[in-house]
Amino acid sequence: MPTRPCWVEIRTRSLEENYRFLLSLAAGQAELLAIVKADAYGHSLALCAPAAVRAGAGWLGVTSVEEGVAARGVCPEARVLVIGGVFAGQGKAVVDHALTAVAWELGQLDELERAAGSVAAGLAVHLEIDTGMSRQGVSLDGLGPALARFGAGSPLRLEGVMTHLFAADESDGVVTKAQLGRLDEALEQIKAAGLKPQWLSVGNSAALLGGEVGGIADLATRYGMKAMLRPGLALYGLAPKFEPQEPASSASARAVLQPVLSWKTEVVGVRTVPAGAVVGYNGTFVATEPMRLAQVAAGYADGLDRRLGNNFSLLVRGERAPLVGRISMDQAVLDVTDILGVEAGDEVVILGTQGAEAITAFDHAAATGTIPWEVFSRIGARVRRVAV
Repeated sequence: MPTRPCWVEIRTRSLEENYRFLLSLAAGQAELLAIVKADAYGHSLALCAPAAVRAGAGWLGVTSVEEGVAARGVCPEARVLVIGGVFAGQGKAVVDHALTAVAWELGQLDELERAAGSVAAGLAVHLEIDTGMSRQGVSLDGLGPALARFGAGSPLRLEGVMTHLFAADESDGVVTKAQLGRLDEALEQIKAAGLKPQWLSVGNSAALLGGEVGGIADLATRYGMKAMLRPGLALYGLAPKFEPQEPASSASARAVLQPVLSWKTEVVGVRTVPAGAVVGYNGTFVATEPMRLAQVAAGYADGLDRRLGNNFSLLVRGERAPLVGRISMDQAVLDVTDILGVEAGDEVVILGTQGAEAITAFDHAAATGTIPWEVFSRIGARVRRVAV
């Protein structure tokens, strides 16, 4: 059955090319884990995870065990890292679906130990270190009890160590340098405990594009480990913005990365209204002259932020058409008075390109006071994702 005309197009080939480009930036110094959490940042895990694997990704990163199970279903051979930890009762699913869990709380290690009995070589675990973000990860002071859980006879095996660089988009690098210093201290403790993890997983898109890969790789090498970075936003074609200034390496990457997602809808109908006509809820827009208005099949339940009403434009017939009135749950209205020939069935671009015009996730973010990650991830589940 034909569906409501509000959909997202996913260019899987662009994602593949982005992954290969990012891997070239790692220059053989680090492995890349493709972040596909939150339904691949709203792009569709089912479409994007296999594309990343086709491009050469051996590792996929998800938030939860349930996301990991979904990733395993479409990528049977990939390593799947559950970054958000495990919750009570999830250990069995970790084992049954050959997932790799990140842990930092002793209770998480308890859950994994209870499920690990059937894993002959020991259940692989990646231990997260809190190097300053105070979000998740074991502190340096609390590291000893966690490391004791990987001693001789344990059903758990410390395969990796990770941390999150929370200010890698600050181009002066001061915070990142301090975090890597604390990570170095943690690795000394791990070495002193006689443990030999294989992977050191550090850094996101900003770390990779900002030139941190060499330092991370050097740190890994000193402890006999392999470096791994975890690009997310860049995988989907956007380079994060740096403050106070963008490094040359990021600026050049921005020109190469290809956006993966386009979000589209259609004109449902066109009407002419007289001067004085009220448009939308609570009359926040009143026509000052006769106008032609186009209703489109997208609203805030689809992820079109309500704050964009009277504050943004979408693309129709290659031109920018202002959103007028408040955005409704399922519809929005465009002013097409100055765009000739607009009619029902015309394609409308919410995010993407049409003719010579483009609307980016950064544009949406600037208009609503948020970030591109949120713009992507809040596109509603009812909006069809279609591979093109």
